[in-house]
Amino acid sequence: MKLIILDRDGVINVDSAQFIKSPDEWKPIPGSLEAIATLSQAGYRVVVATNQSGIGRGLFDMATMNAIHEKMHKALALVGGHIDALFYCPHTADSDCECRKPRPGMLKEIGMRFGVEMTGVPCLGDSVRDLEAAEAIGAQPLLVLTGKGEKTLREGNFPKNTVIFPDLAFAASALLAAD
Repeated sequence: MKLIILDRDGVINVDSAQFIKSPDEWKPIPGSLEAIATLSQAGYRVVVATNQSGIGRGLFDMATMNAIHEKMHKALALVGGHIDALFYCPHTADSDCECRKPRPGMLKEIGMRFGVEMTGVPCLGDSVRDLEAAEAIGAQPLLVLTGKGEKTLREGNFPKNTVIFPDLAFAASALLAAD
């Protein structure tokens, strides 16, 4: 099975320093939905792993997050794509959970649920914490320069084996070309 793990905010959709708190605020990055559709159609199992501390902060509730994800799923369906699973951490940065990236708990859970050894699995993110979580379980960290990606690139301090792409569409094309 081919598996790919994507962060949500800044990779699939436009990010916001004030959090994505409603379906109206969720806007796809140009080309991202088509890239997911291409990956899905090529046999990849596409999984989203996202920190959503806005829940823990009380900025939005589960019903709102579900509505945001429903909008994402519908938009993907319109271009022939889908997400196989969506994992999220609702905890704030000061909590001591294992699921919040950069800790690898969420990615470990994905590996267990899908019965996949995570070594080398491509994990796309726009922040250091996404890349560190991937590295911690032996997955392949991929940095996209959308969202916080440009800032992450400038600041450095990400895993040495990180591969860098302008956006999700470029990353998907490169992965498919390598298959």
